[in-house]
Amino acid sequence: MNPMLPAKLASITLLAALLAPGLAWSKASDRNQPMTIDSNHNDCDFSDNGKCQFRGDVVITQGSLEIHADSADVIQRGGETERVILSGKQARLKQQMDDNTWMNARADNMDYNVNSEVIILSGNYNVESERGTNAGQRMVYNTRTGAMQSGGDGTRVRTVIQPKNKAPAASGDKK
Repeated sequence: MNPMLPAKLASITLLAALLAPGLAWSKASDRNQPMTIDSNHNDCDFSDNGKCQFRGDVVITQGSLEIHADSADVIQRGGETERVILSGKQARLKQQMDDNTWMNARADNMDYNVNSEVIILSGNYNVESERGTNAGQRMVYNTRTGAMQSGGDGTRVRTVIQPKNKAPAASGDKK
């Protein structure tokens, strides 16, 4: 066995970088959990500038993070994970946040650039949490800063923001 193989595998499985570092919607403790990637097939090039492809019913779990996709590509540059691309009809992600609420996201494509910490959700994306929802055709989210842009391409975007303190339902009509 190539003595560098375990290090390369560890680097590939830094797929945790997909959504974990600095991501406002992730549970911080998930980053310290083991990651499991199940798929029908994988094809990996363990060189410093290689690509690992997972195909067919891809399921990625790490702590509370659970991802389902038709395919996942992990692209390496200089021995480090540079980009992770998930696709499917639809790729789905769910994760518990630090406040113990849940976030669910789905899109035809999820493209995460590890260096810039920017994720692009495209193709009928929808992100839901107790804080609100955002849906449209394309969202660019900077996981480092929390900045989010969507729309601007001629398509409509729908954002619903839940009130911070939900008032109890009224107990009848006042006359």
